[in-house]
Amino acid sequence: MREQSDIAVFVRVVELGSFTRAADALEISKAAVSKYVSRLEQRLAARLLHRTTRRLALTEAGQALYGRSAAALAELAGLHHLQRQL
Repeated sequence: MREQSDIAVFVRVVELGSFTRAADALEISKAAVSKYVSRLEQRLAARLLHRTTRRLALTEAGQALYGRSAAALAELAGLHHLQRQL
């Protein structure tokens, strides 16, 4: 479950383009967002984001993970929505 949370936070950071905006949207601290992403990078042994003080850019590994993860999370959201309708 922890890995899913890490991935969900990573996807949110990418979608919003900022750790701060992701933290605000997720209602957690910016430090917590950083921790989720760092933990995911450590688990995968790959850098996912190039970080500067002004911008974020996906690495090649980050692009691959984002593409698959965003689609999977959207599918899960759709399943949850369908389950509520049943």
